[in-house]
Amino acid sequence: MATSKEGGNKGAADAGGSVQKSQPAKRGFAAMDQNQQRQIASKGGQAAHQKGTAHEFDSEEARRAGQKGGEVVSRNRAHMADIGRKGGESRQSANRAAAAAAGKTGPQAGNRQGGKEQ
Repeated sequence: MATSKEGGNKGAADAGGSVQKSQPAKRGFAAMDQNQQRQIASKGGQAAHQKGTAHEFDSEEARRAGQKGGEVVSRNRAHMADIGRKGGESRQSANRAAAAAAGKTGPQAGNRQGGKEQ
């Protein structure tokens, strides 16, 4: 008879006769609730600060890290196009809502020239 380190009834049949695989039982840190995990992680951070080995970003280092991340994201042209499209759609719908509230209709309702009429 084979034994398993993973808990639960792996491959047990349910009432409908289909086989369901159960997830392995959570152990250690993963089994704790979020508050317990947070408290333990906080203690680790406090200890690192007391020991003097904790890393603290200065504003210049944080700026460089953000810039590096932005460069990586901007390489994905499809993603950037999607972001721009969503922004344009959002702006267009906001302009339409503002025009409707002001009672404007027709081609001047969405005019980006600040109300100049022809």
